[in-house]
Amino acid sequence: MSMIEEVKSELTGHIIPFWKKLRDDEYGGYYGLLSYDLKLDKKAEKGCILNNRITWFFSNAYLCLKDESLLDEARHGYEFLRNCCLDRKNGGVYWSMSYDGKPIDTTKHTYNQAFCIYALSSYYDASGDKEALKEAYDLFDIIETKCRDEGGYLEAFDEEFKPASNEKLSENGVMADRTMNTLLHVFEAYTELYRVDKNEKVADKLRWILDCFADKIYNPALHRQEVFFDHEYNTLIDLYSYGHDIETSWLIDRGLEILGDEEYTKKLAPITMDLARNVKKTAFDGHSLANECDKGVVNTDRIWWVQAETLIGFINAYQKDKQQKEFLEAARAEWDFIRTYSIDHREGSEWFSGVAADGSADPKRRDIVEPWKCPYHNGRMCLEVIKRGVE
Repeated sequence: MSMIEEVKSELTGHIIPFWKKLRDDEYGGYYGLLSYDLKLDKKAEKGCILNNRITWFFSNAYLCLKDESLLDEARHGYEFLRNCCLDRKNGGVYWSMSYDGKPIDTTKHTYNQAFCIYALSSYYDASGDKEALKEAYDLFDIIETKCRDEGGYLEAFDEEFKPASNEKLSENGVMADRTMNTLLHVFEAYTELYRVDKNEKVADKLRWILDCFADKIYNPALHRQEVFFDHEYNTLIDLYSYGHDIETSWLIDRGLEILGDEEYTKKLAPITMDLARNVKKTAFDGHSLANECDKGVVNTDRIWWVQAETLIGFINAYQKDKQQKEFLEAARAEWDFIRTYSIDHREGSEWFSGVAADGSADPKRRDIVEPWKCPYHNGRMCLEVIKRGVE
């Protein structure tokens, strides 16, 4: 089979059936924890990011495949978001819910608000439900009025949108006031909202974010993005996040295509190609991508989402410049690694969260499903390969 045929088979025969089985018809949404040993905990907390991403996934799978059962799954996810995850008193989206839909962690994080916009926008496109679009704009207004200052987007807030510490999106021993990751996913969410409704106030924010990436996040001397920042955008750590850079390279290109602004395409397209080239040169071993490099020390784990984003990012780079066939060859090699090692072929599982560099099973025995582990990255990889049509 061709790569497209194999990827489509993985999507329709493995990823989709797996997540359908995680549906909770008693309390709503999708179950939040499946251990490495494939033990399902039906009373685990339900992360709102997890359920946002699942709703996004089924909405887009329906748009691609036109299978009505996928729209039903998307509707099921949307109903949980609408009925449980949205704070009707203070606005915004909670961080996590109990198994039966009661708030557990009432943190309002900008990153999470963005992912709900992402889900609601796609669900509106799939279903035509105008209430979902209204809710997406309500969250857009919350981000723009409560989650940013004159310098840009901030991170974490309490239930009433008073500033809180940013443990959830800070790692590697730092506490960040601003992060590349939150900015990227606000951009991603706004791109989807603009795609489905073409509202110029959203386009204006996309342009602002693109300027921020080009002028403050991208480090031209090191051919990478910086990751964690203080309030004034001073970088806090020497960290090269390979996965985020390759993900950014294609997400920004997609945003540029949807925005259709020639000036911004001219400004950003060389940057995104530089990110893709340097990731391939620095972190790709000919088969798969390392995780990150922290102060010169490389984490060689092959994380599931990093591999998925690498495949899309390399295909995207090839499609931008088809003279660079090495990107297509790298994408094919990455798919070989994914199908051999990243996919968990045990009955009742999906993908490993991570494997060692040689492809051996996850030594950390990380959960198969948890608040961050969902069909967003690998499902999206499959959808992108199908839509892009590269063999």
